[in-house]
Amino acid sequence: MVPWMLLLCLIMVFGAFGAQAAGDNKPVRAFFVFGDSLVDAGNNNFLVTAARADTPPYGIDYPTQQPTGRFSNGLNIADIISEKIGSEPALPCLHPLLHGNRLLIGANFASAGVGILNDTGIQFVEIIRMYDQLDFFRKYQRELIAHVGADKAKEIVNGALFLVVVGGNDFVNNYFLVPHSARSNQFSLHDYVPFLISQFKPILTTLYDLGARRILVTGNGPLGCPPAELAARSKNGECATELQQAANMFNPQLSQMLKELNTNYKRDIFVGVNMDILQDDFITDPKKYGFSTSKDACCGQGAYNGVGFCNPTSFVCQDRNQYVFWDQYHLTEKANRIVVDKMMSASADFIFPMNLSTIMVMDAKV
Repeated sequence: MVPWMLLLCLIMVFGAFGAQAAGDNKPVRAFFVFGDSLVDAGNNNFLVTAARADTPPYGIDYPTQQPTGRFSNGLNIADIISEKIGSEPALPCLHPLLHGNRLLIGANFASAGVGILNDTGIQFVEIIRMYDQLDFFRKYQRELIAHVGADKAKEIVNGALFLVVVGGNDFVNNYFLVPHSARSNQFSLHDYVPFLISQFKPILTTLYDLGARRILVTGNGPLGCPPAELAARSKNGECATELQQAANMFNPQLSQMLKELNTNYKRDIFVGVNMDILQDDFITDPKKYGFSTSKDACCGQGAYNGVGFCNPTSFVCQDRNQYVFWDQYHLTEKANRIVVDKMMSASADFIFPMNLSTIMVMDAKV
């Protein structure tokens, strides 16, 4: 599809979304997304970077059947949460159509390849690091104020749902990227994890300072289990031990930090999502959820190019619903839907202090 035709299609699609939001009397809850490739909606399409998903077969099952920059065959976690809260997916913050009434829906600031640390993902060249994502959020707020006024803008941001998904790349694409990496020479894993937590905390408190009052924060999933890590590090087909150990150390310390922040703020601002536990059961028992495998990627044969992304020459399986993993690192839409369904209904062991369904009911009363 030639660029001007693609832009025309995008204008028609997203323009319709904006008009619907503007013409509906029912208030739309804004949704703001920060983080990495698990929730990137296409920001990296506008950057000079190796971390991109803007060519087929990405997007093969997206409504437009076109690649959008999402690292999946279809929708990602952020898109599905948007569905659950009754909104349209937030546009990438770099998208030229993010203006006017589209601002009311929120924005997606996520960028594939980023981590908590600024030196994570340097091999991808140009990415929107976390503090840059916060700067783009400040820019968004200025535009929102110009559109609806300061009081209304504050109301929109305070009443919004926020999602932060980051941390995995600080291990996969930093600490464990190569033997004797700079960070592994600087820290033992035992010391690296609390260092990450200490660097994550000011990112989250800055979001609070910028008006966020309900923030979902995900821990790391089973880092040693994606097909790329199985191929590179696994023994006997088991999840890579060191990466699993990293996730098992990071997640409890993140949970403790979030609980301390909530205590300090005297309200449940931060909601922790234990992605490791949420994903573990369909990694260890894929057939329970109708998957045939969790060890291979659907877009697998010929796909691994050193960074784990698919390309136009990659083999693509016919039945994507049989696979947990779409590419060498990222989940299929079906797996993403299972994760979000669990976020909606899971107990406090998995998402604390409350699940997403409870949040929606509580916040609707405010």
